[in-house]
Amino acid sequence: MTARPDLLDLVRAGTEGDAVAESLLDAALAELLAYGLRRTSVETVAKRAGVSRATLYRRFDTKDALVQAVLVREAHRFYTAVADAVARLSTVEERLVEGFVVGVRAARQDPLMNRLLASDPEELLPYLTLNGYAVVAASRDFLVHQGEQVAGKLQPAGGRDPAGVAEIFIRLAISFTLTPESCIPLATDDEVRAFARTYLSVLMRDN
Repeated sequence: MTARPDLLDLVRAGTEGDAVAESLLDAALAELLAYGLRRTSVETVAKRAGVSRATLYRRFDTKDALVQAVLVREAHRFYTAVADAVARLSTVEERLVEGFVVGVRAARQDPLMNRLLASDPEELLPYLTLNGYAVVAASRDFLVHQGEQVAGKLQPAGGRDPAGVAEIFIRLAISFTLTPESCIPLATDDEVRAFARTYLSVLMRDN
C-alpha cells in the first residue's frame, strides 16, 4: 500500500490543473462519507465522477493511492483552516501551540475521520500509520511553512530540526485522535493548550 511518488505534488497543487483528478477526489470523498472505506470501490468512484475506470487509473493507479490522495487533500484543507485561525499570531511558538489546539479540536469534529473511525477503523489505520507518511509529510511541511511566514527560514533550536519538531506535533495529533483516552487532561482547549506549552513548545527553544 504505497502512495505514488508524485502524490504529494499533485495534492499540494490542489489538482487545479487537472479538473478530472479534482472531480475524482470529490467523488471519492463523497463515497467514503456515504459508504465507508471498505464499501467504496474504484468502480463506484468512477461512476460518481462520470468517468471510466481507465481514466481514474491514469491518475491514481490503485484504490490505495486514491484514498491516500483524498486524505492528503483533506489534510491540506484542514491545516489551511488552522493557518487561518493562527494568522494573527506573531511568533513560531504561538502559532504551533495554538495550531495544535485548533487542530486537535478540529480533528475530533472532522466528518471523514469520524465516519471512517466508526465504520472502518481496521481499514483506516494503515493509511494513518504504517502507510500514512504522505499525510504526515504534507502536514509537517505545511506547519514548517507557517513558521517561516513569521520567522523566515527556520533554524535548529537546541540541535532540533524544525521539520522534525513539526513532525512530532503531527504524529502526536494523530495519536491523540486515534486514541483519545489518556492520563493527560485534554478534554478542553485550555487543557490542550497547557499540554502544548508544557511538553511541545519547549522543543522550539534553545534551552
